[in-house]
Amino acid sequence: MFSDNKKDKQHIEGLSSQNIISQGTKIVGDFTSEGDFRIDGTLEGNIVTSGKVVVGKSGVIKGTLQGTDAYFEGKFSGKLTLSGTLTLKASAEIDGEVVAGKLAVEPGANFNVSCIMKGSVKEMNKGGQQGKGTEKTA
Repeated sequence: MFSDNKKDKQHIEGLSSQNIISQGTKIVGDFTSEGDFRIDGTLEGNIVTSGKVVVGKSGVIKGTLQGTDAYFEGKFSGKLTLSGTLTLKASAEIDGEVVAGKLAVEPGANFNVSCIMKGSVKEMNKGGQQGKGTEKTA
């Protein structure tokens, strides 16, 4: 009758980990969450999450956003810091500062920001000292 199965418990916890701010809703304040966000309304403040943030066409964020991945169809104004990928659809409008690991932009997106890419850095060969004294010419 009652299941003590860990898979069932994880499934239920997984369902409750998405936060939705519906169209027509305006929230002012700071948010911290381990779950995903879907924003179709307006959010003014600071968001910190380890989950993915999806901003729908009617969604607006004014403030700061720290997270892993973000997918924008709506508007953002402020400072955006992501360790993963920032995906911008054609209807997206982004203004402010962006720090991201990867960037994917569809043609038509409005991207007016100062942007820093924080992807994996490959070490360059220092001063070409790889084969000192063994230079070959053609």
